[in-house]
Amino acid sequence: MFYYVLKYVVLGPVLRLLFRPRIEGLEHIPADGAAIVAGNHLSFSDHFLMPAIIKRRITFLAKAEYFTGPGLKGRLTAAFFRSAGQIPVDRSGKDAGRAAIREGLKVLSKGELLGIYPEGTRSHDGRLYKGKVGVAVMAITAQAPVVPCAMVGTFEIQPPGQVVPRIKRVTIRFGEPLDFSRYAGLADQKAAIRAVTDEIMYAILNLSGQEYVDEYAVKVKAEQPAQAKKFPKLRR
Repeated sequence: MFYYVLKYVVLGPVLRLLFRPRIEGLEHIPADGAAIVAGNHLSFSDHFLMPAIIKRRITFLAKAEYFTGPGLKGRLTAAFFRSAGQIPVDRSGKDAGRAAIREGLKVLSKGELLGIYPEGTRSHDGRLYKGKVGVAVMAITAQAPVVPCAMVGTFEIQPPGQVVPRIKRVTIRFGEPLDFSRYAGLADQKAAIRAVTDEIMYAILNLSGQEYVDEYAVKVKAEQPAQAKKFPKLRR
């Protein structure tokens, strides 16, 4: 109940008024049944802007840190994310990917809409990074269509490290649903899930117009401090 109050009464109208999002291809979101919306992830604002304009309820897999913060602020943040339809997923350890897949498949098994960012983390520089294969495993296993989505302009309004977003118009684009029924039964085949993931990322790339990097964002982020120490003159 609170999800719809938040979406249609509290947060949704404010976001629409402030950011005046241009919405393209909303008709590509299935009216019912299980489906995955797979998007690029440029900003913390993405968590709120995309769900605000989709008519159906959408459940996202979110990092567990949003639900475990200390003190009153932590409890309020956790309550907000749960009310907004977010499911906590522990991204640490070797079983993190399996846990995310299990949670996602639970959502899809109920015929609901699942939101996921295949890059696995926010882009730190506005580029599109290599997708992780969990989205492909879920799409193949659940036989659910994947709707590619591109957030355009959200990096500019709230890049990493900026708490309060700039008030500027953004664009949200949805592409035609991708059907991966031809891969039925191949969710455990590395070549198949890599091919499906790359097809999804290519569709997102076509919608967003970003520069593509064929590496995982987490890996590139982790290498940055080391590079800064090695080449201190590159710092800005």
